[in-house]
Amino acid sequence: MTPIRKWLAAAVAATGLAAASFAHAADVTIGALFPMSGPNATYGDVFSSGANLAAEHVNADKMLGDGKLTIQYEDSQALPQQGVIGMTKLVNVHKVPYVLSAFTGVSKAIATLGQRSRTVAINGGGVGPDLAELGPYFWNIIPLANFEVKAMIPYLIQERKLSRFALVYVDDPIGQSILAQMKETLPQAGGELVGSFSVPVTAQQFSGIAARVRAANADVVYIVSYGSQQAQIIKQFRDNGVKQQLVSYSAFSVPEINTLPEAMGALYTTQNVDWNSDDPVTRRFVDDYRAKYDKMPTAYIANYYNAVRLFGLLAHDLIQQGKRITGENLLAQRKSVGTFELVGGKVTLLENGTAVSPMQVVEVDGKGGKVVASDLR
Repeated sequence: MTPIRKWLAAAVAATGLAAASFAHAADVTIGALFPMSGPNATYGDVFSSGANLAAEHVNADKMLGDGKLTIQYEDSQALPQQGVIGMTKLVNVHKVPYVLSAFTGVSKAIATLGQRSRTVAINGGGVGPDLAELGPYFWNIIPLANFEVKAMIPYLIQERKLSRFALVYVDDPIGQSILAQMKETLPQAGGELVGSFSVPVTAQQFSGIAARVRAANADVVYIVSYGSQQAQIIKQFRDNGVKQQLVSYSAFSVPEINTLPEAMGALYTTQNVDWNSDDPVTRRFVDDYRAKYDKMPTAYIANYYNAVRLFGLLAHDLIQQGKRITGENLLAQRKSVGTFELVGGKVTLLENGTAVSPMQVVEVDGKGGKVVASDLR
């Protein structure tokens, strides 16, 4: 080998070793945009409990080799403008390759910045169907609202014999998307939308809406709201004589609703998760969460555990290949693998980065929720 060839070979080898050393030894920070203050702060507490447990497990399993995973939290307040401010800080100051996102409006607001900077944003809380269309760097670890509505409506009509629906929805992207999905799904399933009533995002008084809902003579009242507002809707509806079956999407999967006396018997959808499964990933998650918080987890907690675990799996693969942990490499690796062992079993992400999963119906029972129907598609 000529001297110049020897020099080139040594340079290439040194570059490869340097890259591998970087990948194996470096600590990694990912970001999270959660509402940590304001009327939706309860979701930040719920989401972060799952994310933090996953980070502990990633570090305990040494998925990043000698490196340690940490999560940098920024307070979105569940508001698009605050979300953009937080995302800008995560991308430009902390230079994270991966960000946990939540809420449809926030997710849509930050998606452009994620695409431009090639930073993966992964959603485990917002369910607007258009979140599947935000570009290759925006992923959804949660089935979106179209899957939830398509699962709930046939169940209510066929199993509960309830066909007249009233929709009370917050006037924002998630409310509007569920309204559109119900208008499409109800006629196909043999149901009828007898009334739809929008409420402002900041509203807290609902006695007038309750009177209109009573007048609609529905069998079911489907509520699309979140945070402190959804609890007020439930309380005031019951106080004002709305006795119909209350139904919602996965936003009801929070402690405040599951322990609210007026919410007892309400139904909501989530993706299928068998908390008693012998699957080792699920079993470890449930056992460690119960040991740490002295209560059962919920679907939202599993979503953000899965979002962080997914990062750990992808980062581990990149480390093994001697590649840098960047958004671009995470995207390529996700597409290469496709299906992952997460809480609940194997989860497949479609080409657009959205998870597909069977759904279940949960009844609020004051004890964390009782599954009354599962494997709905």
